[in-house]
Amino acid sequence: MDIERIREKIKNRNPKPMDIKKRYSVLIPIVKNNNRLEIIYEVRAKDLETQPGEISFPGGEVEAGESFEEAAIRETIEELNIHKENIEILGELDYLISYAGLTIHCFVATISGVNVDKIKPNPDEVDHLFTVPLNFFLENEPDVYYLDLKTVLNDEFPYNLIPNGRDYNWRVGKHSVMFYHYKDYIIWGFTARMTKELIDTIKDLK
Repeated sequence: MDIERIREKIKNRNPKPMDIKKRYSVLIPIVKNNNRLEIIYEVRAKDLETQPGEISFPGGEVEAGESFEEAAIRETIEELNIHKENIEILGELDYLISYAGLTIHCFVATISGVNVDKIKPNPDEVDHLFTVPLNFFLENEPDVYYLDLKTVLNDEFPYNLIPNGRDYNWRVGKHSVMFYHYKDYIIWGFTARMTKELIDTIKDLK
């Protein structure tokens, strides 16, 4: 082992987040409807194991050998029951790393060649769809609330190995949660955060 071999091993690496347990990818679908641009949202099926009945974008876990973009397109095709040629990727927004050890990449795409009111989503995953005019988000900021993220002590941790043991000064974090209110729908959490990221990216185009 010498420093040159270490240099060769490290210099061409692509850095990635540490301790990521799962990789997800979602797609923000924009459609022209009623002579205006609207964002398509899903209401998740009520019998799903995770987040039943909540509002989300098409998306899911990235499969082996698949890129984030490929996963977003595949999940959109499966959930909206549309074809690949209906989807045009415009680009990727900043990605998110959650406190739960997840990384979520977010792509923006136009949906064309299909009437949004006639889309019949996959009932195993989606209860129904609704759309929100893009201008609604340009004109309305989300409500933002904060949750404390604290270390919960347990009896298995070797406190004797760290300074001050159980009295160690653990960091306390803040997790912001966004909420948009549109008609009878509450768009919140990661879905609201990704919506806000899109709006912040394009708002100077008004």
